[in-house]
Amino acid sequence: MPDRRPFERLPDDVRPINYGLCLKPDLIDFTFEGKLEAAVEVKNATNQIVMNCADIDIITASYAPDGDEEIHATGFNYENEDEKVTLSFPSILQNGHGMLKIDFVGELNDKMKGFYRSKYTTASGEVHYAAVTQFEATDARRAFPCWDEPSIKATFDVTLVVPKDRVALSNMNMVERNPYPDDESLVEVKFARTPVMSTYLVAFVVGEYDFVETRSADGILVRVYTPVGKAEQGKFALEVAAKTLPFYKDYFNVPYPLPKIDLITIADFAAGAMENWGLVTYRETALLIDPKDSCSSSRQWVALVVGHELAHQWFGNLVTMEWWTHLWLNEGFASWIEYLCVDHCFPEYDIWTQFVFADYTRAQELDALDNSHPIEVNVGHPSEVDEIFDAISYSKGASVIRMLHDYIGDEDFRKGMNQYLTKFQEKNASTEDLWESLEQASGKPIAAVMSTWTKQMGFPLIYVDSEQNEDSRVLKLSQKKFCASGPHLGEDCPQWMVPINICTCEAPSSSKLKILMDKPETTVVLEGVRADQWVKINPGTVGFYRTQYSPTMLESLLPGIRDLSLQPVDRLGLQNDLFSLARAGMTSTVEVLKVMEAFVNEPNYTVWNDLSSNLGVLSTLLSHTDFHEEIQGFIRDIFFPIGERLGWDPKPGEGHLDALLRGLVLGKLGKAGHKPTLEEARRRFKDHVDGKNTLNADLRSPVYVTVLKHGDSSTLDTMLKLHKQADMQEEKNRIERVLGAIPSQELIQKVLTFSLSDDVRPQDTVSVIGGVAGGSKTGRKSAWEFVKENWEELFNRYQGGFLISRLIKVSVEGFASEKMATEIKVILLFLFCTLKWNYHLPKNV
Repeated sequence: MPDRRPFERLPDDVRPINYGLCLKPDLIDFTFEGKLEAAVEVKNATNQIVMNCADIDIITASYAPDGDEEIHATGFNYENEDEKVTLSFPSILQNGHGMLKIDFVGELNDKMKGFYRSKYTTASGEVHYAAVTQFEATDARRAFPCWDEPSIKATFDVTLVVPKDRVALSNMNMVERNPYPDDESLVEVKFARTPVMSTYLVAFVVGEYDFVETRSADGILVRVYTPVGKAEQGKFALEVAAKTLPFYKDYFNVPYPLPKIDLITIADFAAGAMENWGLVTYRETALLIDPKDSCSSSRQWVALVVGHELAHQWFGNLVTMEWWTHLWLNEGFASWIEYLCVDHCFPEYDIWTQFVFADYTRAQELDALDNSHPIEVNVGHPSEVDEIFDAISYSKGASVIRMLHDYIGDEDFRKGMNQYLTKFQEKNASTEDLWESLEQASGKPIAAVMSTWTKQMGFPLIYVDSEQNEDSRVLKLSQKKFCASGPHLGEDCPQWMVPINICTCEAPSSSKLKILMDKPETTVVLEGVRADQWVKINPGTVGFYRTQYSPTMLESLLPGIRDLSLQPVDRLGLQNDLFSLARAGMTSTVEVLKVMEAFVNEPNYTVWNDLSSNLGVLSTLLSHTDFHEEIQGFIRDIFFPIGERLGWDPKPGEGHLDALLRGLVLGKLGKAGHKPTLEEARRRFKDHVDGKNTLNADLRSPVYVTVLKHGDSSTLDTMLKLHKQADMQEEKNRIERVLGAIPSQELIQKVLTFSLSDDVRPQDTVSVIGGVAGGSKTGRKSAWEFVKENWEELFNRYQGGFLISRLIKVSVEGFASEKMATEIKVILLFLFCTLKWNYHLPKNV
């Protein structure tokens, strides 16, 4: 692949002050007309204005200095690779203020980026289209010529010319709605001026929607926009949003600065959601909850996503990263505080234990790879930005923020956050700016500690041994980089400044001692700890590291698993560390399985979820050997006692976590071939299909996957019929994710063909293919062949964005041989080269 020429950010000769933007989308021909009148400042005299522009044709452009005549541009030089246009003028534009006017046209594309079209079906069965936006990271330039860099902020006056029977929304509240002079079927909708903001946060939507509304406790108008006829499904998100805005206002001690906040579903949407200031866009499954047919996990997901995006209204929108290198600041922080918010709104979710499974361990799994990357990544060309929208920026970022919050303490953390947001509001900031504010508030060496976590990839393994000294315990700690490929053997082993907390069986939920480990080895003394008392490193599993205990220390902790005296999050962390050490070849898998057997009395959903995930990894590995049936037997033995205790039907007094646990356990037993579970799943599935007894939403996924795993062509046809009949996108997605469980090679091909059909939304194709790859050894091979055969269509569909990276990951992660690793690397390199010379192969593939 040839080297890309050095990327340069936009020159600072001319800068925008205000964008006056009028757009007129055509929902039949899928084009749009645009007029830009931008108040700008010429800082350095020049005869050129360089802006970002992609897939837009400029018709005319002119510049008028304040109080002087208009100067018409004589040329437009498009630099397609760098997505820029240079406007050339016949005379020098002198320093000062003026008005830049540009008339242009563009396409409402079908690529889910920029200003694009989104297809939906009305209640009467007609296909209609909405015009919607997705500008992060660098796609505002596909909607209008602009200075499309996060640090080049301005205000925006948006006007939309739209059909009068359509809803039109933008970041701010509507201030005027007037008939359009040239066409009585259109109206001109004007919106209030925005605060100073970055281009990637601008948004507009034109379509057919219903909404529900309320006002938050601090007077902000909150609306949730839904597909027509589904307003009821917006009420849960409305409740969460109305609770969340005052929570963040109090937490940051900074008011929400806009008069309204809209949350809206977009039918075709690549990401889960996008935090556009005042107009947050979501996939339907991230916003809509049906009171009868949505499962508990969907409610939790909606709560988390709403909490995440509303956090960005302060952290990201009010104060914005200076450049994409600091993306993790936005995403890592929001991915941490969304849990704080949900814990405030729904304490019964035990959400911080779930954080460890969903984010902390996920980040560690990725960050242990040799081809991981630091949290902070230098980003140049815009095409590189998509590569860092991954679990390092989000989940590792959130995990180190959580560790930092614990190290500082909540009071000083909040004080530092307020200082940071107040100092940089409507401006841009870097990682170092946040550290400085937190350091001033806490008096601790935040920059020195945190630079070891953000500027180098990976994380430490803390090895712990102990000696008894009368009534005290002496702990010897040492740190080395943890590697998924085995012990780190190099001499240049990186070091971290590690906040270490230690607890004992006397007080499992609080720290007996806290230290900052800033060297490779250290010794600590725990006074008053007897020989018969266990000692646990990292209580709460807050520190972002793995722990390896000496055999004696590990043995002493096992009773804490059996008698549940260890906190759930620590039972999870202990097992997960041990499993990861076994995967890295640093301990025996047999020992891990013995520890797993100690979880026979385990009641906690999240602990079981992590056990289930790790056993799934082991099952996938063993599917390449003669021992696959043995691991299925082990899974049946492990999960049967908890399955028998839970049963199929909810009991009085059960709550959110019981519903999640029941679905998890029954699905695991069913896939593993537990006969009573399979028979009951088939019976309930038949009743559901026949309309005799509708399946509880929490049982649908486990029943669907069980009958498919042991099903035939009739089962698949029935499932596809249910998919077609489903009115809720949640139900469609639920079915799409499990179709790949079908065992027959012929039927697997039918599922893969279905993934590219019009029955599956483009963003959901990845889930269908991933379900096939994860369903069986046969499915894994078939999915990989399918991706290769349909590469051009898939690549063009996702335009090299993060969905293509996710597709590759889910398609190949289950393979377990050097031969396949080599094949995948060679083929991916060839495929990327043939379609786009300068595209970087996604990291972590």
